[in-house]
Amino acid sequence: MPYKANAARRHHITRPKRRVTNWAAYDEALRQRGSLTVWVSDEAVAQWKAAPRTTPGGQPHYSDLAIMTALMLRAVFRLALRQTEGLIGSVLHLLGLDLPVPDHSTIARRARTVTLPSAPRSSGAPIHLLVDSTGLKLCGPGEWLIEKHGTRKRRSWHALHIGMDAGSGRIVAATLTGRGVDDALQVGPLLDQIAGPVASLTGDGAYDRSGVYASVHERHPEAAVVAPPRRDAVLSDAAETVPTQRDRHIQMIAQQGRMAWQRASGYNKRAGVESQMARWKGVLGEVLRFHCDAAQATEVAIGVVVLNRMLDLGRPNSVRVA
Repeated sequence: MPYKANAARRHHITRPKRRVTNWAAYDEALRQRGSLTVWVSDEAVAQWKAAPRTTPGGQPHYSDLAIMTALMLRAVFRLALRQTEGLIGSVLHLLGLDLPVPDHSTIARRARTVTLPSAPRSSGAPIHLLVDSTGLKLCGPGEWLIEKHGTRKRRSWHALHIGMDAGSGRIVAATLTGRGVDDALQVGPLLDQIAGPVASLTGDGAYDRSGVYASVHERHPEAAVVAPPRRDAVLSDAAETVPTQRDRHIQMIAQQGRMAWQRASGYNKRAGVESQMARWKGVLGEVLRFHCDAAQATEVAIGVVVLNRMLDLGRPNSVRVA
């Protein structure tokens, strides 16, 4: 009986939620998820080698595009540098392209100075910015080694701060700081990376700071700040005559309750940036593999490019016909 119950439970878990009529097509779709398709544009082939430099100094063999490609493959497949070198060589060989392969030391060195292309600007409409932060471990002993043998070096981590466009789901700003930096202090640097107008900024309780309201008002005077006040928050002295945004949040929560305030203010949209953090750690991992600050900043920028590229490729283009 226990075996039958466990078998039924396993069958219930693995069975798809939707009703499937064509099991052959369903199985083929599952297999296609594991297939690998690689294409290289003619522009990428032409720009693989670095252009001749006109200033004194050594001549680089690889363009920023080639180094960026190597770093993106390394991030997606979570490879070491030597494994990345081997993957690029095998892909170029299978495609029949006679292009040089950057070695692992070149990739590591150029990761500190590579120039990434600027992110495409939005349509011009004000965006609703969702902000959040998470911790990324620094490369070091694995959890199993620490538990088994211990370690003399304390595990450390950095804080990743991102800003996401609630409408498109794209990451439009990102910063990497030490673990002792307050989340609210990164609102200004995140806003400085956004060229277009901002309609609102939404964050959790860590962003309920006067500095956050000041940073947003300084750059976007008409933008709203949506952050839940603390439960012991008090009104400002001018709340009766000239209430601030935070005063209005406190008053509405006191009158209608916190859940009603979340629905009315649009605070529930913040779940989108939490899902983005889960995507980051699910796709790219929760570890920073480079050791120096410049390379780690590039690693974060590459992660933003990868997740945005995946989002663009997976989103259908909808056209209204009537």
